[in-house]
Amino acid sequence: MEKKRNQGDIAETEHDFFMRQALSLAMRSPLTASPNPRVGCLIVKEGRIVGEGFTQTVGGNHAEIQALAYATAQGQDVKGATVYVTLEPCSHFGRTPPCVEALIRAGVGKVVAAIKDPNPQVAGKGIARLRDAGIDVLCGVLEDQAREINLGFFSRMERKRPWVRVKIAASLDGKTALPNGESQWITSEKARMDGHFWRMKADAVMTGVGTVLTDNPRLNVRLPDVVRQPLRIVVDSHLKTPLDANVLADGKVWFFSANASPIRIDALKEKGAEVFSEINDTGLVNLREMMAILAEREINEVHVEAGATLSGALLQAGLVDELLLYMAPCCLGRGRDMFGIQALSSLEEKIRLDLREVTQIGDDLRIVARVMK
Repeated sequence: MEKKRNQGDIAETEHDFFMRQALSLAMRSPLTASPNPRVGCLIVKEGRIVGEGFTQTVGGNHAEIQALAYATAQGQDVKGATVYVTLEPCSHFGRTPPCVEALIRAGVGKVVAAIKDPNPQVAGKGIARLRDAGIDVLCGVLEDQAREINLGFFSRMERKRPWVRVKIAASLDGKTALPNGESQWITSEKARMDGHFWRMKADAVMTGVGTVLTDNPRLNVRLPDVVRQPLRIVVDSHLKTPLDANVLADGKVWFFSANASPIRIDALKEKGAEVFSEINDTGLVNLREMMAILAEREINEVHVEAGATLSGALLQAGLVDELLLYMAPCCLGRGRDMFGIQALSSLEEKIRLDLREVTQIGDDLRIVARVMK
């Protein structure tokens, strides 16, 4: 019989209890695990944890392999044990061998998975293989929490595009800069450093050519302990980015263009950039095609720091999933707006948001809101 653990008037099953610990392990998975999902795994025998692990840097061990290795190193027998894993174990050869085969060889008795793997190469095949081997499988324990940890991975697999977050720093009256473009700095240093942490979480940081020409940003992460530098992306229809721009100074940069001259394309390539040409019916970059290419290139999460034109175009195209807003305690009056979107003819057309978090960061407010589809 399954034990119950009482928390106030909420009864938590034993499966929930151990899965929460597996989810905590998943959060310890390094950001460098991307494009793989962040996964945690516990091995439990007779109510005692005998193995634990989480996904390593891409190309390294998956969570299940780490947990099995941990148990072996501790001299623990896992035969008949229950394995708690935050994502269905993989059943295919990718960068590493299939985890289901390792679990079968180890002789575990049961696998409890939080959620099915959306990867078409797995998508239930791992569960089926385990059951064929006589292992009991339960799937769907704390499913929502497991999905939340890997929003970008699920977006890439299910929607064929990355999870897109738009970051904006603004005054309380919604202005991102003065009419002349001056914007440094509206928010506090603490808010800016917090923004760098969110940059580091993403696989790619995106901006538009207007921001490049106005602010000449580096788009890199400037923190004391940098885990990784994300890919940098510039949406530049006519490739107006100067060849001495900071964004070209170091690291990988991708440009998405339309109707650009071969001379400009070659010049940027000589600087080490990669250039894509995606045109829509207005002669500008096809934003949907751009997102599809990013998904094909295994980009799970895109962090956008751009002006009102690109941010507004992405929002109106239905390509924004989340807003990360830093609101400073000041008013700028007339100035530049957060989004350049077309005027609405009715309030029914408004873009609805789901507020997920409001946190004070230094003197500023950080607001995280999801775009309601």
